[in-house]
Amino acid sequence: MSSVVASEKPTSNTMGPKEVELILVKEQNGVQFTSSTLVAPTLTQTNPSGEEERETWGKKIDFLLSVIGFAVDLANVWRFPYLCYKNGGGAFLVPYLFFMVIAGMPLFYMELAVGQYNREGAAGVWKICPIFKGVGFTVILISLYVGFYYNVIISWALFYLFSSFTGELPWVHCNNTWNSPNCSDWADNNSVSDIYKATPAQEYFERAVLHIQDSNGIDDLGRPRWQLTSCLAVVIVLLYFSLWKGVKTSGKVVWITATMPYVVLTVLLLRGVTLPGAIDGIKAYLSVDFLRLCDAKVWIEAATQICFSLGVGFGVLIAFSSYNKFSNNCYRDAIITSSINSLTSFFSGFVVFSFLGYMSYKHNVALDKVARDGAGLVFVIYPEAIATLPGSSVWAVIFFIMLLTLGIDSAMGGMESVITGLIDEFKCLHRHRELFTLFIVVATFLISLFCVTNGGMYVFTLLDHFAAGTSILFGVLIEAIGIAWFYGVDRFSDDIEEMIGHRPGKYWRLCWKFVSPCFLLFMVVVSFATFNPPNYGSYTFPPWANMLGWCLAMSSMTMVPLYAIYKLCTLPGKFCDRLAYAITPETEHHLVDTGEVRQFTLHHWLVV
Repeated sequence: MSSVVASEKPTSNTMGPKEVELILVKEQNGVQFTSSTLVAPTLTQTNPSGEEERETWGKKIDFLLSVIGFAVDLANVWRFPYLCYKNGGGAFLVPYLFFMVIAGMPLFYMELAVGQYNREGAAGVWKICPIFKGVGFTVILISLYVGFYYNVIISWALFYLFSSFTGELPWVHCNNTWNSPNCSDWADNNSVSDIYKATPAQEYFERAVLHIQDSNGIDDLGRPRWQLTSCLAVVIVLLYFSLWKGVKTSGKVVWITATMPYVVLTVLLLRGVTLPGAIDGIKAYLSVDFLRLCDAKVWIEAATQICFSLGVGFGVLIAFSSYNKFSNNCYRDAIITSSINSLTSFFSGFVVFSFLGYMSYKHNVALDKVARDGAGLVFVIYPEAIATLPGSSVWAVIFFIMLLTLGIDSAMGGMESVITGLIDEFKCLHRHRELFTLFIVVATFLISLFCVTNGGMYVFTLLDHFAAGTSILFGVLIEAIGIAWFYGVDRFSDDIEEMIGHRPGKYWRLCWKFVSPCFLLFMVVVSFATFNPPNYGSYTFPPWANMLGWCLAMSSMTMVPLYAIYKLCTLPGKFCDRLAYAITPETEHHLVDTGEVRQFTLHHWLVV
């Protein structure tokens, strides 16, 4: 009996290439029997065009947790609850939910769908309308800029975490080497509004962590502090090993980083509601003042919160969804993840205000004396409240682990946007993802060093003010116009139907074409009209710093016109021909040669 083994690879298959092992068995009587088995391929899978097949998420839940982890970040804890309290309590939910429905969810859905259908990063997806590829580079740059300072917040949380492993927390008293004569315990200082007084927790953050007392301003930065530099290095290492192998590794990391905050928030809420004064704090958080809805500023702040809380415009949602399977139900994912994000913001308000109510009760001051947003809430007020609890070190460790996990997966999302966007645009980087990821994280680390100097808080404030403010609103506006108007809502709806089996309803199409672009245009105008120069406390930034900030913001926004000009100049033919090629999807360029350009017809612009 003899056998022959042959291996055959089909040239194309919708399910991907497979190796077929054929075993021929010859019996003694001359009769041959053939059996075959499928063997997993040992080489990298390729598609019919010879390119590598795109990596996909190991499990659907990996994608959902990654999106939730990115969208749910520190701002859900330190900004939304304060906005709700300041702007009419429960009444603030009216404008918030209104803008969520007409703009937040439609834009969230749009980004998930365009990334999943085209299976490219933020720049590569614009093969649907090449002239708009500049907006892809805009959002990539914005994500890169945000990484320069966002990682610093995580390093602060890590510093506090290490400092919490002690019998007595270091921000309890005023008898430390870093304290100034102005330091005063709450118990010894009833006039908490006195600007010349500072609590131990406030001085710990500003003088022990930031060392801002050793700097006179942004033009006097000093050297990087080795303690914060070490924490920043740890954060960078964590990010690298979470991202270096792509979604196969990051999809596993988010099982911890995306779920841990919910566990900790629940534990903190159970502890918070048992504290005296907690119920008063929660009542203040939920108190309804519908008269506040007559104030235009309340609506503007609700719209701004929606724009930034969902994470649209950073290229992250496009990058994450590009690793989905083609038939994944991105509509359901958009509804689930955007809803979870908003519910998390609302839920975290109960946690925050239960402790703020406790602080108000304990120190016998009005709630508005302790309620604040931003870094002051999570690095001053909350640590101060925790320090008064029995077993304060344990609660501090738990709290800062939550901040660490909240920050890490959001930072991972921003980095993935940059990495995916660039390696999809420059295919030669695909084979060197590990090295390119290392290059990005090291470059981010080096720039971030400016934020961990004595005057680093000034650099941080400048970046926070300019890197992703007006520029992100502008980017999403151009993105919405490019997809809904130039590519076309009808064509985009056909793409979605091809993926999930049904077209989006008229509500979604109307939002994409009219409501969301008008909303974003309004926000861009308001952003310019209400612009205020940055400041930190009483410090006012010099004119050159503001100019530098505007250059940073404009550097990302100018990618849109610069690339459009470049595209029009490099295409062959007359101007009309170049324009036709620039606004027509690359897959339809053959139609341009025959004069069939959809965008040159009235029907294209009127159809919904």
